[in-house]
Amino acid sequence: MRPLVAINGLLGGGEKPRLELATRYADAVLKAGGVPVAIPPCGGPGDVERLVERVDGIVLSGGDDFDTRRLGLGPVHTTATLTSGEKQDFDFLLARAAVAHGVPVLGICYGMQLLGLAEGAALLQHLPEQWPGRIEHKGGSTHAVRILPGTRLGRLLRESRVEVVSRHHQALAEVGGPWRIAAQDDEGLIEAIERDGHPFAIGVQWHPELSPEGSAQDRLFQGLVGAAAIAATKRVLAGRS
Repeated sequence: MRPLVAINGLLGGGEKPRLELATRYADAVLKAGGVPVAIPPCGGPGDVERLVERVDGIVLSGGDDFDTRRLGLGPVHTTATLTSGEKQDFDFLLARAAVAHGVPVLGICYGMQLLGLAEGAALLQHLPEQWPGRIEHKGGSTHAVRILPGTRLGRLLRESRVEVVSRHHQALAEVGGPWRIAAQDDEGLIEAIERDGHPFAIGVQWHPELSPEGSAQDRLFQGLVGAAAIAATKRVLAGRS
């Protein structure tokens, strides 16, 4: 069964809002065997609940910066390019619903930070200022990431180190609740998180969809789609019982 995988998008267009989503996310899901569908950031809690009941997996894609005032985390850094309030609120509803309902979810860059912040993580708002003198992480830079032993991510990638593509200036300072760190760069920055007791909940700070075809990072999307296929099968069987 080819599972249905929802991908959240950006909200662009100014006075005429429209959904914007880089096709590379959909391409990665399709190549892994899933059926990608883009979802706009609209609706309230009930709408999100109905959405997660109808999809088999979710990709939380990359995006802009968080409005920390809206989250009760203090002033926004002057370098921030803010996510719209409508999208940010929707994304938090979506992330929390995916976790609560056991829907397989992969968070990428902003999406990883979203998963962490939804359950008590702390945020570094501007790495050059709060993590000074370290390797570059913005503009599509490449660097090594160390996968921590004993993690689901390590079993999935079957690698202890991977070269990644980074496009961010914010990152998680720490994780909270049931999340744990699954990867770090050589300077200790959190590069991946995973949630215990969930069918598939992984966040990566890098952009696996930008990695060369055939790399170990293809297994991230394969893992998500595989978990989503299991969820789809269980739903079908439950409907027949």
